[in-house]
Amino acid sequence: MKNILIPTDFSDNAMNAIRYALELCKHDTSEFYFLHTYEEEVYNNHDLHDGDDFEEAVDIAKNRSQLKLDLLLKEVTEIAPHKRFKFHCISAYNSLIDEMDKLVIGKNIDLVIMGTKGESEGKTYAFGSNTLQVLKYVSCPVLVIPELYTYKQPKHVLFPTNYLIPYRRRELKLLSTLLAPFRSVVDLLYISRAKKLSKRQLDNKDFLRSELVGVEVNDITEDSNKVSLCIANYVKDNAIDFLVMVNTRHSFLEDMLFRSKVDDMCLHTNIPFLVLQNVRRTV
Repeated sequence: MKNILIPTDFSDNAMNAIRYALELCKHDTSEFYFLHTYEEEVYNNHDLHDGDDFEEAVDIAKNRSQLKLDLLLKEVTEIAPHKRFKFHCISAYNSLIDEMDKLVIGKNIDLVIMGTKGESEGKTYAFGSNTLQVLKYVSCPVLVIPELYTYKQPKHVLFPTNYLIPYRRRELKLLSTLLAPFRSVVDLLYISRAKKLSKRQLDNKDFLRSELVGVEVNDITEDSNKVSLCIANYVKDNAIDFLVMVNTRHSFLEDMLFRSKVDDMCLHTNIPFLVLQNVRRTV
């Protein structure tokens, strides 16, 4: 069984991510936690003048949050009335990141699924601000669903890697569980000027392949030093419909998230993007 956390602001974008999640996970027993945090909403209320106003604003935001979660629960139950699914709603007066961190540990969450902005006015925006914060600071795999993305089975998956990092068995098992029902093809893309792998890289590669069960795995090598551009081109040229990367020290994604200006990144997010955080948590 998978435990899945989905933050929502009740927007169409968030609902689109929920619909994608329900389709993607329909083959497995899953427990969904829909989270709405309203701390920011309260503090953005510029009409607050004293303590009484503040407490009243908190109560109003809390009631509004719970009402919308109740309506959301009714909608998702109608969309996916499967006995394999269990739904929970959580309303919290907290920041999004702090509450997600607490739930990831407390509920032993396997996967976070959330929506983000896609391309707009001819310019590529890699991630929205909330999504970027989650990718940087929440210790759990995160699946990002682009705005307005229409559900499509993940048949052709791209997994760029430099094979320098030891992968987590739990996260690779999650990936296999997600992809196996669709008989997906996974392209392991190694991007480097040096084509010969070290002993460490070979060991990590063998482990990665051994843990990706129920899918077809291809080894691809690209001679380039422009990682994000190479990935974007590969996605476009090979009809990739699902992207997987690992966010940890010495990974391709670490460089992109922490050293690049987000709006200048060449990495497109017009397909679902699974980020494995490669952190040690409860097995």
